[in-house]
Amino acid sequence: MEIKEALSIIAANARPIEDSIYVPISNAFGHITCEDIKADTPVPAFARSAMDGYAVKASDVAEADKDNPVRLKVIGEMLAGDHWDIAYVPGTAVRIMTGAMIPEGYDAVVRQEDTDYGEEEVNVFSPIESFRNYIPVGEELKMGEVAIPSGRHIGRVEAGLMASLGMSEVRVRRPAGIAIISTGSELAEAGAELVPGKIYNSIRYMIGTSVRQERLTVSMEKTCPDDKDILCDTIRAAAEISDMVITTGGVSVGKRDLIPGVVEAIGATKLFQGVNIQPGTPTLCSIYNGKLILSLSGNPYAALANFDLYFWHAISGLMGSSYYQNEIKEAVLCDRYDKVNRMRRLVRAKETDGKVYLPVKEHMSSVFGNMQECNCYIDIPAGTAISSGDRVRIIKTRT
Repeated sequence: MEIKEALSIIAANARPIEDSIYVPISNAFGHITCEDIKADTPVPAFARSAMDGYAVKASDVAEADKDNPVRLKVIGEMLAGDHWDIAYVPGTAVRIMTGAMIPEGYDAVVRQEDTDYGEEEVNVFSPIESFRNYIPVGEELKMGEVAIPSGRHIGRVEAGLMASLGMSEVRVRRPAGIAIISTGSELAEAGAELVPGKIYNSIRYMIGTSVRQERLTVSMEKTCPDDKDILCDTIRAAAEISDMVITTGGVSVGKRDLIPGVVEAIGATKLFQGVNIQPGTPTLCSIYNGKLILSLSGNPYAALANFDLYFWHAISGLMGSSYYQNEIKEAVLCDRYDKVNRMRRLVRAKETDGKVYLPVKEHMSSVFGNMQECNCYIDIPAGTAISSGDRVRIIKTRT
């Protein structure tokens, strides 16, 4: 199966979470809106001054120049936050500060540098167009306008817009709960004594960190031995409390590669297994009680690369937002890569300003620490040779 088909299958089975929660806008960063947020009042709600100066009627100063200034009577002063009932009188001006409400009937603000700074009367030395230095009602948002669409990832601008509408909290889609189950009798927990034949479980922590850094929830983290009954019980329990289950290890054809049999034993439906990609060819995806189960390789780099390839596509569906989709772009290769692979291959690399480099020498699936130096994968088609200067397809990572 090709990746495009596998991703289509995942998208078809990753249905948006219907639950929502309310969060304070001060803690809304990283959440996803689940409805259009509309302006129930224009922003700003009143016309205001864009600078310090004098509110005038433009027609009153149309003939002003340095040699023949127009003299206007100053009938009041408006500071930011003031609200005085000042009405326009022909031949008058109102001293005004940046951000202050422009009184009714005045349609422009002469900057103070174009006046003599008069207090009771002011000389205006240049004409001005109507609505110059004038911030109209609804310049930012008009009444009823969509300020933030549904499915938007909330960042600093979105938080500011919500605050400008007077919102103290926002309804967002409940963050997806992800269960992470590492399989393998050889796995030891971080901090435990390492006995001969054991290795520390690193994959669970990489995936867990990836999930948490996007404001999603890790609903279960567990390391299981190679025991079919235990795996069956654990995956069933995980599906009960999670929106998606990720397993690592046990997907190939070895004696202890139990996951395909476990998936069958619990009554899950296999969606696909075996994709034209290295590393991670044996990746298995199934669905159980409406929950996706993504089963990845037990090799750290293979697990991480295929997690990046499939997981964010699934989360885009679950969270109803394109924010999570991988960034895919082209870059110019600036290093050599001589190997021609029999299958499509993801090669770890680093992209900077449209150029991509190979900062590491080791590309084994069991080696992952050198991903610290990388921020993307080069996606190389099967049987393709690439050379320095070639334009290549890259998939950015979330580092």
